[in-house]
Amino acid sequence: MYAVIMAGGKGTRLQSVAHDIPKPMFPICGKPILEYQIKSLKKSNINDVVIIVGYLGDVIKDYFGNGSRWNINIQYITEQEPLGTAGALYYLKDKVNDDFILIFGDLIVDVDWNRFMQFHKNTKGLITLFGHPNAHPFDSDVIVKNESNRVTGIDSKNNMRNYYYHNFVNAGLYCVSPKLLQNIKCAKKIDLEKNIIAEQIALGNVYVYRSTEYVKDMGTPDRLHSVTEDVMNGIVKARSLVNKQRAIFLDRDGTINILNGFINNTDDFKLIPGVTKAIKKINESEFLCIVATNQPVLARGECSREGLDKIHAKMETELGKQGAYLDDIFYCPHHPDKGFIGEVPELKIECECRKPKIGMIKDAALKYNIDLNQSWYVGDSTTDVQTGINAQMKTILLNTGEAGKDGKFNVTPDYHADDLISAIDLILQKNRRLLHGL
Repeated sequence: MYAVIMAGGKGTRLQSVAHDIPKPMFPICGKPILEYQIKSLKKSNINDVVIIVGYLGDVIKDYFGNGSRWNINIQYITEQEPLGTAGALYYLKDKVNDDFILIFGDLIVDVDWNRFMQFHKNTKGLITLFGHPNAHPFDSDVIVKNESNRVTGIDSKNNMRNYYYHNFVNAGLYCVSPKLLQNIKCAKKIDLEKNIIAEQIALGNVYVYRSTEYVKDMGTPDRLHSVTEDVMNGIVKARSLVNKQRAIFLDRDGTINILNGFINNTDDFKLIPGVTKAIKKINESEFLCIVATNQPVLARGECSREGLDKIHAKMETELGKQGAYLDDIFYCPHHPDKGFIGEVPELKIECECRKPKIGMIKDAALKYNIDLNQSWYVGDSTTDVQTGINAQMKTILLNTGEAGKDGKFNVTPDYHADDLISAIDLILQKNRRLLHGL
């Protein structure tokens, strides 16, 4: 595979930190950002890299040379004048004849590039975005997609969002087909998102890959400090899907939101106080935060998939307002019992995903390379505890929601906690003790 790194940025907002180096060369723990990117690519056996340079490009060339120090081959394209985020791709037409990785040079990343590229090739699209949730979706462009992961639109951060939306943003990484380059007719200033991606979305040629891996820009002094801490703490490396992940699985009703019967509309969905703070603590740790929930309202005909999607959009919007996010949401739409007015017959089945069966857990583990033995399930019912036991996870039963009084299973959780934040504090405390061998 080829990788192309856009490294021509000035780093204007970082001038207070250093003014004599290009942004991709800003050091983090003694190494420039570009070196982290190159080492991440090398781990996926990507040995051919093209770096597009501009401002102070000689600093980059002098440091990396031909790449032999990292056992890779580096070529350079020099912008004589700024060509935006896509104009310089014109010069790649004669250099690449297969799908390639495109990275912006101000990102700290550690990604399983082979997973990303395989997903892209399976879609047969012209370009695949790397999407993830973040801690500030309210000021980010949000990706809108369908169930096939085809991108149907980009919800601009400049829109007046008086509606609920999913926390799913473009991270600045791409898999690109060389066919896309045919749309760039000459070397002129071109914006990748506005001029290229927007056009291809309308033609149905853009897809999005969802990942929990670490991708953050360091374009301001505050962000530079934040990613430096994450590198030092090992979070960047740990989040790569090359490595086994640990997750905290959460039930939804009675755990995240106030238990209010079978919720079938956004008005009835309200977060439990303190939940946002708890989820934010998970986000700041090396654990993934994944929801796995039974939603029989679909099988009962009391809510459509579109309606459930709006409820989950409200959950993500409300969490995002306070800087928290869910890495993913898995739900079971089935229910085995029949006889409800308006029920959906095809969903009235015995399935493998309805808790306490572990179909949803297995799907999440496969998607994100999760080690279930090192993961937790947190919920408010004996069904949740039984699910965790069935998946060989550690379990915590909360005193919120059902508080274990549903009585469906005769089980004993590993731990009890008053609420979600107490549960997360317990998990993180035990994790710290484990790391320090206590």
